[in-house]
Amino acid sequence: MTPRHPTSPPSLMDRRSFVQLGMAGLSGLALSAAVSSAGKSKDKASEEKPQRRGKPTKFQIACMTLPYAAFPLERALTGIKSAGFRYVAWGTTHQEDGKTVPVIAASAPPARAKELGKRCRDLGLEPVMMFSGIYPEHKDAPKVLRQRIEQAAAAGIGQVLTFGHTRGGNDKVWVKRFKELGPVARQNGVLLVVKQHGGNSGTGAACAAITREVADEGVKVNYDAGNVMDYLNLDPLPDIQKCADEVRSLCIKDHRRFPKKGDCGPGLGEIDHYRLLAPVAFTGRTMPLCCENIFAPVIARPKKPDGVDSLARRAREFLEIVIEGLQA
Repeated sequence: MTPRHPTSPPSLMDRRSFVQLGMAGLSGLALSAAVSSAGKSKDKASEEKPQRRGKPTKFQIACMTLPYAAFPLERALTGIKSAGFRYVAWGTTHQEDGKTVPVIAASAPPARAKELGKRCRDLGLEPVMMFSGIYPEHKDAPKVLRQRIEQAAAAGIGQVLTFGHTRGGNDKVWVKRFKELGPVARQNGVLLVVKQHGGNSGTGAACAAITREVADEGVKVNYDAGNVMDYLNLDPLPDIQKCADEVRSLCIKDHRRFPKKGDCGPGLGEIDHYRLLAPVAFTGRTMPLCCENIFAPVIARPKKPDGVDSLARRAREFLEIVIEGLQA
């Protein structure tokens, strides 16, 4: 048999072997790439896990009386308690005998707030926050905010909430007034917190820039993810990362764009609450989470208070699950 010349074309068997070897090599490369990709995905997933920067935050899951605004304050308090809450936030008005009545007027004496605080505790609810009811740039803001701080102190409430006008506010005026109010808040054992409300104070980063300039432990940030989405159409998840060190409480409301744009209860919108709370899950602080909106999207709000109770309970249970998962 004549031997094949080294430069002759390969035989059919040689070609098949060559192709098989080539395919095996490509399969090996594909497997290696898949393993590498899986490893990168795993690394990315582990990077996204909440980082334990310290002791777990003690979240106080509260319900505002605000979702019960169409009903008397007493019914709001009993409903919130029946929904399983231990904490409550005051705000802002309720229907009493056909009239719209504030939970507590700005001009009310501190003794009135103390009485209302006792009323809450007698029902088994600890009040943790109240609305100021005034924009920081308003001409009467210094006086009213002082009164609110004194009311909160008398009631044993830790935080007074304020926020700017949706058209925007005057940062320089805010800083000046907050620097004056910070010591007043601290002397009364109260924290003045400012949240996002559209305009130039519509993000947590913007609010934190103000509180950092104020540089007073009596003035910090409250985070409202729903407002960031609603007023500015921005993703709140990157935003809270920019202000997490200044955040001392959250107003809880979700938001969705489909099938209809609007705020809603936590877990019923598009905000990932695991990622939202992760940056503040291990601060070692006590931090109120105050449910401001508990309603279902699109469908009409309940006409009877029992329906609001059910939604309040659902919101509480959702937040409890999220917190347990984050801090497990």
